[in-house]
Amino acid sequence: MNEQIRDKEVRVVGENGEQLGIMSSREALQMAEEAGVDLVKIAPTAKPPVCKLVDYGKYKYEQTRKEKEAKKKQRTIEIKEIRLSPNIDTNDLNTKINAARKFLSKGDRVKITLRFRGREMAHMANSKHILDDFAQALSDICVVEKAPKVEGRSMTMFLTEKR
Repeated sequence: MNEQIRDKEVRVVGENGEQLGIMSSREALQMAEEAGVDLVKIAPTAKPPVCKLVDYGKYKYEQTRKEKEAKKKQRTIEIKEIRLSPNIDTNDLNTKINAARKFLSKGDRVKITLRFRGREMAHMANSKHILDDFAQALSDICVVEKAPKVEGRSMTMFLTEKR
């Protein structure tokens, strides 16, 4: 900004966005002082660098406002977990499926965990169908991101919303 610009030549853009041409940085600074505004370098990597005649305080304010607007529209994707057990009943499974449907419609990822305890560990292979049924019931609104995988005493699967 202003005296901190060390380049010999700069491309100058006026307050309203009109091109004023390529000139020495001294001339551009003098032009900015006459207009009562600041000379701000907006594209330092360009050849020659692009400087604009603007009120610096107003320029900074506009930048922060744009950043806030962008942040407001941004949304973080959360991972919601649903825990099941191998001997779950159909109505309980339907309740869990409806909960997953709600999470997916909000745009969250869903992690379905099938937890095994005690003797259930011996029948892990027989319980995979529960996760398959879960994914099948939600196939209209989601896709399986990560297929069922055994990790320790649990089997996990990730679902995401269809794009």
